Amino acid sequence: MHTSQAPSTTLVILGATGDLTQRLLMPALYRLWARGHLEGVFVLGYAVEDWSRERFWQHLEQALRRFVPEFNPGVWEGLRDRVGYRSGDLNPERLAALRDGLAANALFYLALPPDLFGPAAEGLGQAGLSDDAQGFRRLVVEKPFGYDLASAEVLRRQMHRHWREDQILRIDHFLGKETTQNLLVFRFANRFLEPIWNAQHIAQVQITYAETLGLEGRWRYYDRAGALRDMLQNHLMQLFTLVALEPPSVWDAEILREHKVEVLRSVRPIPPEQVGEFAVRGQYTAGVLGGQRVPGYGQEAHIPPASTTETFAALKLYVDNWRWRGVPFYLRSGKRLGADYAEVAVQFHEVPTQFFGPKAPGCNWLVFRMKPQESLELLAWAKAPGLSLEGRPVTLEAPYERPGDVPYSAYEQLLLDALGGDRAHFLRFDEVEWAWRILEPVLAAWKKGSPEPYPAGSEGPVGMARLMEEGHTWRPLGGA
Repeated sequence: MHTSQAPSTTLVILGATGDLTQRLLMPALYRLWARGHLEGVFVLGYAVEDWSRERFWQHLEQALRRFVPEFNPGVWEGLRDRVGYRSGDLNPERLAALRDGLAANALFYLALPPDLFGPAAEGLGQAGLSDDAQGFRRLVVEKPFGYDLASAEVLRRQMHRHWREDQILRIDHFLGKETTQNLLVFRFANRFLEPIWNAQHIAQVQITYAETLGLEGRWRYYDRAGALRDMLQNHLMQLFTLVALEPPSVWDAEILREHKVEVLRSVRPIPPEQVGEFAVRGQYTAGVLGGQRVPGYGQEAHIPPASTTETFAALKLYVDNWRWRGVPFYLRSGKRLGADYAEVAVQFHEVPTQFFGPKAPGCNWLVFRMKPQESLELLAWAKAPGLSLEGRPVTLEAPYERPGDVPYSAYEQLLLDALGGDRAHFLRFDEVEWAWRILEPVLAAWKKGSPEPYPAGSEGPVGMARLMEEGHTWRPLGGA
């Protein structure tokens, strides 16, 4: 039940008329309001469009009807009264006018193009809106956090001129996903797992995020970024750190983030002259997906035919510490692949026994599946029916959701965390810095040459096989 209490926190969305607000932020806020989580929160949209509050409401309602299947006009009416709008640019004088409408606490969400992150942070600071003497002031920034190490450092300096590091929340929506958080819970809540979560028992780890989608209107950003920057530097690197980190002593945001940084600091540097042994890139060509012909990347609208932007990237990383010495971590992501599939898959060493003779069972896999549905799978071995003592693989599967569970999206989780001040699922700058440090040799090497072509609808470029250590192969898209 919603009360009419005066708002104590203002969520200011800069770029409130844009795509991110329509597709993700407002649907998340709508669901949080419907479930009673936004008491005391007022939403203030801010954008350059010279709109009235009513015009902004119409814009949001159209978006909610499109992106929220369970849209209810009555719920929207209740939330709408807590949504305001101001027009203006990033000039400090215009931003300063926001002060009159703020509650004691304020959260500023930069739903803006990446090149405006720095100017927005500086403009807000110059307007005095980072001053938290009377209540908290927090700044939420979407990825990408820079284009490389040098630009990430420039962005850090811009933001730190007026904002402390503890005021900045760098959002990576993968950290709000159920599967991502379950990596931590499953690892540390089950006593049987931790003793074998090391190089003595684990042979390899594969982290995959495959998409059948192409550019979907993101050509302006994507052709400059590519798969390595768009997916591996942030999303997959976060999954990698959660698999590899040491057990935190307590649930504390700073301790958790310190452990993640320690993983990144322990990654074996990629020698510049050996980048081809640790990284592979590809670009999709014309092919067939879902029975339909689709164009190659160079034939997509607005893309230069000679573009060398990679639409597929794969990495092999080693963590040189006591726990993981010698275990390869394989990361890959690509567009226009043969399946929409994502997983974190951990392979254990084979059983060292002659008990079964030449028909010995293979390896066990523990799989955290992210899509098409979220689940946990264990590939084990059991006796095949019959007169001989032979094993066959069996899959023990547990879906994350049970009947009656109320699912939350990543943005709902992260918005609540940001409002509540829980920084555990947000990136500290040194995480960003070390992720870029790992990739610097790859980015430098890929300034020359071209990505390997692969047909749309395939598993990816053939050359990705060269990353695999002896006896290892990529898991097929869709699972083993």
